[in-house]
Amino acid sequence: MSELHIVTGAGPTGTTIAEQLAAAGKHVRVLTRSGSGPDHPLVERRKVNATLPEQLSGEFDGATAVYHCLGGSEYTAKVWRAELPPAERTVLDEAEKASTVVVFAENLYSYGKVDGPITENLPRNADFGKPSVRTQLVRAREAHAATTVSVAAADFLGPYVRASLAGEQVFVPILTGKRVQAFGKLDLPHSYTYMPDLAAAMIRAAADESVWNSFLHAPTAPPITQQQLFDAIAAAAGLAAPKVFAAPAALLRMMGIANETMRELAEMSYQVTRPFVLDSSASEQRLGLHPTPIDEAIAATVAWWQTQL
Repeated sequence: MSELHIVTGAGPTGTTIAEQLAAAGKHVRVLTRSGSGPDHPLVERRKVNATLPEQLSGEFDGATAVYHCLGGSEYTAKVWRAELPPAERTVLDEAEKASTVVVFAENLYSYGKVDGPITENLPRNADFGKPSVRTQLVRAREAHAATTVSVAAADFLGPYVRASLAGEQVFVPILTGKRVQAFGKLDLPHSYTYMPDLAAAMIRAAADESVWNSFLHAPTAPPITQQQLFDAIAAAAGLAAPKVFAAPAALLRMMGIANETMRELAEMSYQVTRPFVLDSSASEQRLGLHPTPIDEAIAATVAWWQTQL
């Protein structure tokens, strides 16, 4: 109980981090608006809006590390731009006062459209839509006096993950014998980051001063295609290969004329219409971690979804 670890948010990332820390015997404080979080003797759940300075004040005092896992309330550039920068500034300011490191769960949006594998030494200067907001956030962290680490992941895969290219829209139809609605091209290499691997990387980064004030990639298994993902899910569940309908990017853009959700998805369609490969080898070496083999990750995720269905 000598170490206190703070987690903001109880979504898939925050929940997984809290569970891993508690399993290691660490005292965890989870801050959410609702007071939710994992049910564990070492997890303290507090009803705190971490985006408000008056509520966050003093919450980081004595903390070994803070893991910031809050996202926007909607998947739009407008909402992200309004909500995320001030929220992160509040967390950074409080972390500076408490002299503690903040580890941020990040994605690959700030790289923009990349030809070839995405490595940590590529520029992060995307200037359009939602990716530009991520660029703004990364730059603000780098400019702030607080100690930070950003750990970026590809599309999430794993327990608790629902809103993802490898989330509910894929697992539920396959496991219930229905057709899968996919997006883009099914035969291109695509990286998926297993949620427990991201959580482990964030925890390791918080404990290793040599990687502070850097941008890392979460350990991520070699890419597979969307079709290989679907087939592997079915195989892990002992089912026949699923039927799949893949909506082309042009259809998403057309639907986006009248539907904001489709428009926001179409903006990111480059991730499924060209190879989307995360290279985490340099970060794996720095962190001393390796990704879970993709077949094991898929099997564990299938097992979790079966408990939900």
